[in-house]
Parts: sequence; C-alpha cells; structure tokens
Amino acid sequence: MRIHVPCPGGSVTALGCILLLASCDAGPLSSPARKGGVAAATVVTAAPFTFVNFELGATPGTVCPDSAACTNGAAEPAIRADATGTFYVSSELGLSAGTLAWTSTDGGLHYTALTSPNQLSRAFGGVGPGGGDTDLSTAPQPNPSGIHNLYVASLSLANVTVSTSTDGGKTWTESLISATIPLDDREWIAADQATKVCLSYHDIATFNIDVNCSLDAGATFTQVGSAIDAAHAFLIDDNEIGNLTIDPNNHVIYQVFSGIASATEVVGSAFHAVWIAVSRDGGQTFTDNPVYVNPDNTASYGHQFVNVSVDRAGTVYVVYTDNHNLFYSFSTDGGSTWTGPIQVNQAPSATAIMPWSVACNPGQLNIVWYGTSFYDGTTAPDNYPASAAWYVFFAQSVNAAVAGSTFTQGAATPIIHYGGVCESGVGCTGNRDLYDDFGIAVSPTTGLASIVYSDDQPGNVGRDDHTAIATQTAGPKICGP
Repeated sequence: MRIHVPCPGGSVTALGCILLLASCDAGPLSSPARKGGVAAATVVTAAPFTFVNFELGATPGTVCPDSAACTNGAAEPAIRADATGTFYVSSELGLSAGTLAWTSTDGGLHYTALTSPNQLSRAFGGVGPGGGDTDLSTAPQPNPSGIHNLYVASLSLANVTVSTSTDGGKTWTESLISATIPLDDREWIAADQATKVCLSYHDIATFNIDVNCSLDAGATFTQVGSAIDAAHAFLIDDNEIGNLTIDPNNHVIYQVFSGIASATEVVGSAFHAVWIAVSRDGGQTFTDNPVYVNPDNTASYGHQFVNVSVDRAGTVYVVYTDNHNLFYSFSTDGGSTWTGPIQVNQAPSATAIMPWSVACNPGQLNIVWYGTSFYDGTTAPDNYPASAAWYVFFAQSVNAAVAGSTFTQGAATPIIHYGGVCESGVGCTGNRDLYDDFGIAVSPTTGLASIVYSDDQPGNVGRDDHTAIATQTAGPKICGP
C-alpha cells in the first residue's frame, strides 16, 4: 500500500499500512505519470504459452497498447473477469490520491482507462477518499440492465471506500464508510448473485478479520461477521489476512489467512499454519479449519498473501509461500479437509513470492507469482543481490484436484525488477517497488488468462513504477466453453 500525503508544492508517498511520519521536504513523490510512454507491446513466449505485455494508460479513454499515452504511475494492482469475458483492473495511486481502473472487452488484448472509481475530480492526478490497498470483484449474475455489477474497494485507513458501477465502469457511486469498524487495513472484496457483495479487512484496534456484507450493491454494509471463530480467538492478534472469495453455485464464503497454530504458542511465533474460515450462512458466522500446519514452528507462511480460489465443481484451492517455495492445498468437501502441501514452482524459479490464483473448469488452476532464479538458503528476498532478476511466472494445471498433479510453468513477462523485494510493510529496510500483491483472471469465453503486475523497469527505481498487463495469446487454456 502507498500512503500519499499532500504537502505545499508537492507530496510525499509513504509505503506501508500506517503512516508514522512524513516530511514535506521530500518533494513530489506521489505517483506521477511516468515520462516516455510505451509505444508497442512486447511478446514473451514461454512454450507452450505466449503472452503480450504492455503498460496501461492513466488518462481516461486511453486505449493500450500502441499509444504514447500508455503510461501510468500506479502499483499493486488487481484484476477480475465477469461472466461475459470482460476484464476489469484496479491499481492504487496512494492514500488520498485515488485509484485507477481499466477494462478490456477483447480478451485482454487492449485495455481502456476508465474514469477513476473514487477520485473526486474523476481524472488522473485528482484527490480521492481512497487510494490505498485496492481489490475488485464482479457480480456473477447480471443486474436488471443485463450488466454485471463491478465493485472496487480502496483503503483510506480511516475506513474502506467501495465504489460500485452498474454500467461497466462508465459511472460510479461511492460508499465512503463501508467498513462497520473504523481504522482498517488490507481489505478484500467478493461479490455474489446480482447485488450482494462482502468486504473483509483487519481492524487495526484488534487485528481481527472482520467480514461485512451488503445486500444492496454496496450502498450499505449492514451485516457484520468475524472470520475468526470463538474456538480460535487466539488467532485474532496473530494472523496475516488473505483474500476473500464466494462460491457462486452454493454461496459459501471463504476467507483465508495464516497464523500461529495453537493457543499455547507465544505471541510473535512464526505463522506456520494456514487457515480458512468458512461461512455457510452468507457471512453471518464462520468456522475456522486448518489448511496446513507445518510441524516446523519456525517456518512461516505470513507473507503477502495466502490466496484462495474455487473451481466450478466447488473444489477449493489455497496457495501460499514460505518466502522460498510456493505450495497449494485443495479441498473437495467445502474446506473441511485438505490435501497438500504440493509444491508448484520449478526451476528456474528458485524463489516464489506474492502468489495469486484463478480456478475455473473442474480441476483446472492457474497460479502466478513473482519469481527469480536466486536462492542461497539464508538471504531473505528483502536483501537479494542486485543481480537477482525477477519475472512474473505463470503455472497451469488441468488436474489440480488430485494428489500428484503436475504444472506447466513459464515466465510471462520480461524482467520486471532487479535486487531485493521487501514484504514487511512499514518494517521494510529494502526495496518495495513490487509492493504487496498482483493478480490473474481468466476469460470464461476464451479460457485465456490476463495478468496485471507492478513493474519498475527500465530504471529499477520507484519513480519508474507502473502497472502493466500480460495477456495470454496462445497455449493451453482453462475455463473455455
């Protein structure tokens, strides 16, 4: 997350979840549009997959690639696809600076910049009530106009702003106080049916994982629940939140997180357990189940972020990383029992961090992560050498719902960063140009993937940060008709 602080003659952007100190002497570091637009797309082939990569444009109406206006200063993006195959992307500019958004109606080959979901000026460079951590979701069922509602959540720290579009991102309405508990961090959003949408977040006071649901398309969030049940109250102050998802077929809600394994562990122990909170009553109550508990209590899955997705058969997949390897577990009984961990990353990705997944047809799963060939067994990614080259890696399995499943892997992008990658928020001592997460979605009409990611090339510095796309143009598919 970025924290944007207006100052006379400029602004300051701080990184992390709570702003402790900012100096106006630092000049305008907020997320300006980068100079020198990307004029053409770059094709990356990692047999059997091919991806086209390009930067997105910040100015509303800009169509990318192939325009000098295809440039932006946003980072830490998210992506979803609706039932018609339309892709939507959001990315953050920093607290008080608002959120950028884009859409693609041709399978991710071109993206058009939308008006901002939450900038008061509705233009790049304006002021917005959100601008921090962003997530988005699309309704699985259409509204009366035949369009699937789009929801964009954006953090303001004081609360969470949820912006709703009922017309494909052309216009927006905002709920500035969507979280029922104020002072929040790292929100996630998931939609169900035509007008239900749920929001999860950490409340800073207790670090509980709160889940609020709206039945009126995000206008009000009146239903309140806790993802951590009474039997696992020891996790309230000892967890790292992951994302929220809803199975559109049975309406079961899943919230994942990592944390300690038992009440007997002392505060500050490593998060060597992966958990899932399951609600079968629409988000009113949850039951917490262990996905995997590593018997080595020095292992840690408390890295951005544990991720959950569900396929069309109802199989639930959870992906997680120990800052070295990437694993997944799956459940065929609605999150009660689990098979795994199963390692996903292969050479040349010796390090795999910040995973995201999307599932579709039964047993079919795509996973992405930031990866590098560097790993020496002792150095944390925060302190990786300048020679460590990072890419977006893509892996696909068509039999992920059975033990011993195999993945086909390739790099979907050119180099996106060199050196250290910090994952500790305000505790970072190294480089945070890749921020905390990114994402992948799949078109249900083509079966092809579109990935959105942060990139600090060519300068390998924060001022070159931007949001970019890698859309699959060839290779095996999931989710196709």
